[in-house]
Amino acid sequence: MLSRRLIVCLDVKGGRVVKGVQFEGLRDVGDPVALALRYEEEGADEVTFLDISASAEERETLWDLVQRTAERLFIPLTVGGGVRTVDDVGRALRAGADKVSINSAAVATPELLTGCAERFGSQCVVASIDAKREGAGYRVYTHGGRRPTDLDAVAWAKECVRRGAGEVLLTSIDRDGARTGYDLGMTREVADAVNVPVIASGGAGRAEHVREALTLGGADAALVAGILHDGVTTVGALKSLLRDSGLPIRSTT
Repeated sequence: MLSRRLIVCLDVKGGRVVKGVQFEGLRDVGDPVALALRYEEEGADEVTFLDISASAEERETLWDLVQRTAERLFIPLTVGGGVRTVDDVGRALRAGADKVSINSAAVATPELLTGCAERFGSQCVVASIDAKREGAGYRVYTHGGRRPTDLDAVAWAKECVRRGAGEVLLTSIDRDGARTGYDLGMTREVADAVNVPVIASGGAGRAEHVREALTLGGADAALVAGILHDGVTTVGALKSLLRDSGLPIRSTT
């Protein structure tokens, strides 16, 4: 059985790490490079940078951050936000990213996933899906959770994998920053529908929520942010709980 992963998410805006609730109300958390290195030292399995700014000027800041971080980081680094073309993915990889997360651009141009997988390999293509529960299903949203689509999250996840995505990063907009737990129903439905790793995102409020995502939710990895930034728990404490629950976890030593 593959080890379950703890992935620390760093939302980056203007060269700083920020955190909000349901993608709004952002507050400054700290320096991206310093935080990435700190969480690596604590035992995080991976780090994800999500650029939540919109301007081309700040995108240049992101590439610089990725390069400076990758030069010192030994665990995998995923980069997402504003990735629109195959060339953007290539630039992120050249800057030092191990994987690239693609969200809105994949919805607009699904062939982008295929092109990236063919050029760089599926192992570095992460399909990022933001969704809200609506009725009996889950509607996909783009542009930072602001723009609804006609896509169902489960069906879209399957299509992303068919087109070459090697992982699915699934974020519940309803739960993002609310700390009420991951959307286990949505996570389980997507995990059961695809044959690639699913990363649960949005809603961790305590260590037990992470365990639930990796067991009841069927996720292969959990994205965590606020509960670490605010000192609610630590990477080490999370891994101890998961290990005690019988889950295969990479050692922090």
